[in-house]
Amino acid sequence: MVSGKRSVANSSTLSGWFKSSYSGGSQGDCLETAHGYAGVPVRDSKSPTGPAVVFSSAGWSSFVEAIKDNRLSA
Repeated sequence: MVSGKRSVANSSTLSGWFKSSYSGGSQGDCLETAHGYAGVPVRDSKSPTGPAVVFSSAGWSSFVEAIKDNRLSA
């Protein structure tokens, strides 16, 4: 379903969504990712029926590492 696609119009069609343990409980700026797919779907937790962007596994890993290393600027 996700393989080869860069986005999913209605992310509620996918299962396995979870928020990072680093996310606060205030429903603020949180992303969710889903497990069990060839790519890594990512959505805004405040919009569970909205779109999701799908990263390659390598792309998502690079993004997470860049955040951890503070290599991204606002």
